[in-house]
Amino acid sequence: MKSPASKLTATKLTATKLTAKRATEDAHSLDRKPAQAQAKAQTKEQTKEQANFSLANELGGIELLEASYQRQNFSRHCHEGYTVGVIETGAQRFYRTGGDHTAPQHSIILVNADEVHNGRSATDFGWSYRAMYPLPQQFARVHDELGGKSGDAPYFPEPVVHDKPLAELLRLTFDTLSTSDNALLRESLIYTSLARLMSRHGASRPVEKTLRPTVQLALVKQFLDDMPAADASLDALAKLAGLSPFYLIKQFQRQYGLPPHAYQIQGRIRLAKQMIRQGGKLLEVALACGFHDQSHLNRHFKRALGVTPGQYAREVEASRPRG
Repeated sequence: MKSPASKLTATKLTATKLTAKRATEDAHSLDRKPAQAQAKAQTKEQTKEQANFSLANELGGIELLEASYQRQNFSRHCHEGYTVGVIETGAQRFYRTGGDHTAPQHSIILVNADEVHNGRSATDFGWSYRAMYPLPQQFARVHDELGGKSGDAPYFPEPVVHDKPLAELLRLTFDTLSTSDNALLRESLIYTSLARLMSRHGASRPVEKTLRPTVQLALVKQFLDDMPAADASLDALAKLAGLSPFYLIKQFQRQYGLPPHAYQIQGRIRLAKQMIRQGGKLLEVALACGFHDQSHLNRHFKRALGVTPGQYAREVEASRPRG
């Protein structure tokens, strides 16, 4: 039979074990709470990064983007088409024509086709915008029908314009393209928007600001344009041009706005878009375009276009005629 002292000692030991167990559980609980809070914050941040790509079939197809970003940081890149965007909330800061520009709420962003630019938030709260990417030949078609010089596409000298009536017209166009199937209304608004953009803010491209590329630089550019997926080294390109590697990098960027490697990436993204439109599988597209794998394609595609290749592929498929 145990003595009262033994019973007291056993009781104390049990109580000590229970206290230690509770302390351990409390510690684990405290460890979990910051992790849970962090995961919740990350989910909240992710909800602020939204991009909806779509494709309007008018004029042979016009790419559209409606996006809300906080952390998105577009790398320097260029598009085959123009960028015409309206800032809905916040403000965007971006590079174009040799300098940085800020586009506040309700302003219109204008980037010419093949013009190097980037983009990021100009505020702590991000920005949202809606944009279209008409091709030069689409602008030229509207210009021709207005009686302009055949085959002419406009040049927009100002990266940011403040034109409230035009911003409202663009918003109406975006709303209609996303909600209405009325072909006459859709086409009328696109034609009117492009025509008004050209008449109010278009100009002739300034010849005096255009550098004349050397034969050597033109050779390198032609090679990268024709074979963007080629695994070409800087030394090989320098030998093709008959220039030193360092001089090639410096002069190529001065002439075309990007160093050869970054220019090659833009060519690969364009090729990837073309293959996706033709129904290519994403992994096959990535490898065929010279990317290491699908995630490598995803990273560069998203940084240049704001959407993933998967989002792009889904919208292309959804826009195909049925029946």
